[in-house]
Amino acid sequence: MPFLELSLTIRATDQERVELALEEAGALAVTLLDADADTPNERAILEPGVGETPLWGEISLQALFEADTDRAGLLYVLAELLPEIEPSQVRFREVADQDWTRAWMDQFKPMRFGRRLWIYPSTVEPPGDDADAAVVVRLDPGLAFGTGTHPTTALCLEWLDGLDLSGRHVIDYGCGSGVLAIAAIKLGAAHVDGIDNDPQAILASRDNAERNGVADRLALYLPDEFVVRACDVFVANILAGPLGELAPHFATCVKPGAPFALSGILVGQADELVARYAEWFDDLVVATREDWVRISGRRRG
Repeated sequence: MPFLELSLTIRATDQERVELALEEAGALAVTLLDADADTPNERAILEPGVGETPLWGEISLQALFEADTDRAGLLYVLAELLPEIEPSQVRFREVADQDWTRAWMDQFKPMRFGRRLWIYPSTVEPPGDDADAAVVVRLDPGLAFGTGTHPTTALCLEWLDGLDLSGRHVIDYGCGSGVLAIAAIKLGAAHVDGIDNDPQAILASRDNAERNGVADRLALYLPDEFVVRACDVFVANILAGPLGELAPHFATCVKPGAPFALSGILVGQADELVARYAEWFDDLVVATREDWVRISGRRRG
């Protein structure tokens, strides 16, 4: 059975009121997308803080209704509830029914990072003849950010793939879905401490670690729960602001001479962070992908 899809572009300040009006009008589901997606103005939204719901300035809103919903009647109801929206702003189309979960999952294909590291969704089986050469992390898109599709995650995964992690203790600060922590273990790390300020991320990391059979080597903490134990390898994929604030703390988390990497940094933010981290770290190198940056180096000493 098909559905009727209504779509329109709104301002973020109107999102809650418009969404409530559509639900009152009988919407079965409402989806919010970046109105500037696939343009130079596209803006990535990374992991929000607990209780935060960041949105784009301009939102493309899509609402699904029963297929036999009267379009004219729907426009009349919207005019009553949202008089500022002109009928010409509203677009309709029929959408075929499908397995929405499967359709969403089918967008995600195996991805390679570095020489041997692969991220595979659960819907795809790795080829048997590559089993010995490939290091495979099984991960599906979920509530917590970080499936390998974002440039910051990709930069960190490639960096991890280039290290000898055998028997090492790794800290993954801002673990999100656990993708970096799980990849580190699959690449040979003996133990990983994952830290995140979002309880949902902790749950996602634990669930993904169990799916990959590495939960016994991953310890997960909220920041206030983590007792610093200096590590052999340190990675933090968060945002530039917290990276700058936490630099002295991160310096205590890394053994002298140990490698570290930071990401979640936009190109224009790199110079300030390089200067900030130069107080404690040497051999600082900046790598760029699209508009995003990874800074890597070694703990002085």
